[in-house]
Formats: sequence, structure tokens, C-alpha cells
Amino acid sequence: MEILRDPALSSDLPRGGVITVGNFDGVHRGHQLLLAGAVERARELGVPAVALTFDPHPEKVLRPGSGLKLVTTRAQKAQLLDRLGVDTLVELGFDRRFAATTAAEFAREFLFRRLAPAEVRLGTNFRFGAGRMGDVHFLSVLGHDLGFSVVGVEPLLEGDEMISSTRLRQEIAHGRADEVRSLLGRPYFVDGKVYRGERMGRKLGFPTINVEVENELLPAHGVYVTAVHIPSFSRVFPSVTNIGVRPTVYENYHVTVESHVLNFAGDVYREPVRLYFLRRVREEMVFASSVELVAQIRRDADVASLYFSREGLPEEELVRR
Repeated sequence: MEILRDPALSSDLPRGGVITVGNFDGVHRGHQLLLAGAVERARELGVPAVALTFDPHPEKVLRPGSGLKLVTTRAQKAQLLDRLGVDTLVELGFDRRFAATTAAEFAREFLFRRLAPAEVRLGTNFRFGAGRMGDVHFLSVLGHDLGFSVVGVEPLLEGDEMISSTRLRQEIAHGRADEVRSLLGRPYFVDGKVYRGERMGRKLGFPTINVEVENELLPAHGVYVTAVHIPSFSRVFPSVTNIGVRPTVYENYHVTVESHVLNFAGDVYREPVRLYFLRRVREEMVFASSVELVAQIRRDADVASLYFSREGLPEEELVRR
């Protein structure tokens, strides 16, 4: 997949394609439906499938105090779009000047003049332009005059509620791994590098890898059944992961992500890893002694082992980098 960043400076934009527009944070099942439709239509017409997105996320510019934490990193989003068959990812730089662009200006000057789409596909709840005045109906009328068609795609429901990035963030923040997996159609994952910690886990008899996470959003503090992909070993390992401040050992300590990899003794210091959250085991707890802590860690590891004996590891396709 080709990635075009800051396309205002580029003269080599993909023209005549099927374009879909959105922030696509998380690339959840609703996004996947929209993107898959665009890719399928592009293949029918023999034109490129183009995903148009914004960086940084508009809310970070317009409401910097909102505390928005994104589900995916820029690289993760690009990788997921590539897997869906998108030919070109166009990342528009978003700032307050761009935010003042009217919906008509955006449609005429960028979509029509620069990209000359054969078709544009939007979620029916998507809004664009200053004051969020642009929508599917607005673009359909304008597209009719300019010579491109517009298709609106209804939001996908899970239960009685729409699948959205906002809902996804809430579920992740509450640590609801099963619900998150249902919204994504895959396990939630974070990327990071292994760093050298205080080796407290090793002293307790359960060595861990400490992950410096790149993602902004972490699941709620607690213990999770996880799987960790270690590229240097070209495989995925079962693991159990604690997210939290280790209250039994430290007070007011920074949040750590520590994974005990089952039946593993390799040294992966400074290596990149991808960590998949499969099931929440329990909340973070304070123990009266290290003896009680070790006993609970052993029980957590047993829970993880039982999970993998029943469910196995995630399919290879879900975890390939």
C-alpha cells in the first residue's frame, strides 16, 4: 500500500479511484465494512481503492483538553488498512486552518480537483468541513454536479448500539476484552519494545518482559490472558499480563505492562513485540505479603494455561506483522 502524507505538497495523487473518508481509529468492524465495500467497488471498476484520513485526529486539534487517547498508532492503522486491500492511504494534515475549510471547498478543491474520484463512500454518520456541515446528502448533491457518485453506508450495530471508535475506546478503558474483540473482529493489541526492569518478577519466580507501549490507550489496570508475538522467534507465545502500578511492591509507581510468557526463557531485551489481549482475569489487587502475591500469580498463570488449552493461540493471520 502506498502512503501519501501531507498531500498538499504532492502532485502525484491517485486519481479516478473509489475513495472512502474517515478517521478510522481502531479500524473496527464498522470501518471494515465501509473499507471492504470501497475495495470491492474499486476492483469492479479497475481503479485504485483510496482511504483518506486525517493526522492528527481532529479532536486533538479542536478539543485538545478532551484527553482523547487513540486506539491505534499511525503505523498500526496503516497496516490494518493495507490488510483490507486499500491501495493508497492519503493522510491529510489537520490543523486549525484546515478545520476552517468549508465542506464545499473540501469537496471541490481537494476531492474533485486533486483526486477526481469515480465514487466516494462515506458512513452515513460522517461529517466534514467547518461546522461539520458536510454529510452524505450534501456530497451526493455536489457530486452529481461534478460527475462522481456518492454511496452512504449505514453504521454497523452490535446489539442495539452502533459500533464506533468512541464505544471501542470505552470498552478498552474498562478492560472488557471480550467486548473489544467482538467490536474489532480480532483481539486488541498494542506494540512496544521490551525494556529492562527491576527484575522483580524473576525474584518472585515468575520472570516477565516489561513492555514500553507505543499505544496511547491501555486496557484498565488488572491481569489479562494475553498472547505475545516476538518477531525474532517468528512465533506467538501464550502469556499472562499485568497492567498497573504494582501496589504490593511499590507506592505511587508509574504504570507498567509486564508479561509472564509461559514456558519461555529467551532474552528479548530491546526487541519489538506485539501484545494481544484475549481475556480479563481480575482487577489489580494489593496483597499483604509477597507470599500471597506469588500464590496469586501462580493462580493467574494457571488460568491462562487453561484458557490456551481450551482456545489455543490466535490464528496466524491475526498476529502476522
